[in-house]
Amino acid sequence: MNAAPPAMRDRFRGFLPVVVDVETGGFNSATDALLEIAAVMVEIDAEGRLVRGATHRQHVRPFEGGRLDPASLAVNGIDPWHPLRIAAPEGDALGAIFGEVRRAVREQQCTRAILVGHNASFDLGFLNAAVARAGIRRNPFHPFSCFDTATLAGVAFGQTVLSRAILAAGLDWDSGEAHSASYDAERTADLFCVVCNQFRPLYEAAAERLAETPPPAAEPPNPLLEPAPE
Repeated sequence: MNAAPPAMRDRFRGFLPVVVDVETGGFNSATDALLEIAAVMVEIDAEGRLVRGATHRQHVRPFEGGRLDPASLAVNGIDPWHPLRIAAPEGDALGAIFGEVRRAVREQQCTRAILVGHNASFDLGFLNAAVARAGIRRNPFHPFSCFDTATLAGVAFGQTVLSRAILAAGLDWDSGEAHSASYDAERTADLFCVVCNQFRPLYEAAAERLAETPPPAAEPPNPLLEPAPE
């Protein structure tokens, strides 16, 4: 008899993976503007497979004094001051995204969100910098832990560049849509799900071993490592 598929709260130790992609005015999170952010939810179906969920996107108004590198704008194609571009201040944009993340955390009975990104430290760095600038006290994401699909794809498929990893995973890639936060986040979410689903036998074998292994002596919880509620 097959075991019941894991609930999301059990699959990642209470964490809910949420895929984030940012488009920016440069590479320095302390000085360069955050221009666009997308968050894609990850869900688990009745068969225990991870699947891509809803996408939430916000255009972001550059913070006062934020640097806008012309080379970066040429890559992402964003005109921060276009009259038809409806953008919100950082605090409002993040507040809208965080509200959706918190809802997903509650619905999937998880404790906290964990950021998934392709070269995730870049996205997490810009997210945390914007949180600090906006004075946001409740951040649903773990402050430093993350899942990096560049690493996962390198292990699974031997590819670390997003477009090549997507193709190696058997997914479609549209270069004309690339460097849109929502498109890149959705493709990254699909890649994350493919890798996790292919690694599922390893996860299930590990879960069986742990179930048969006496737990280690109790230790005081480490607030820096455990998925404590925000």
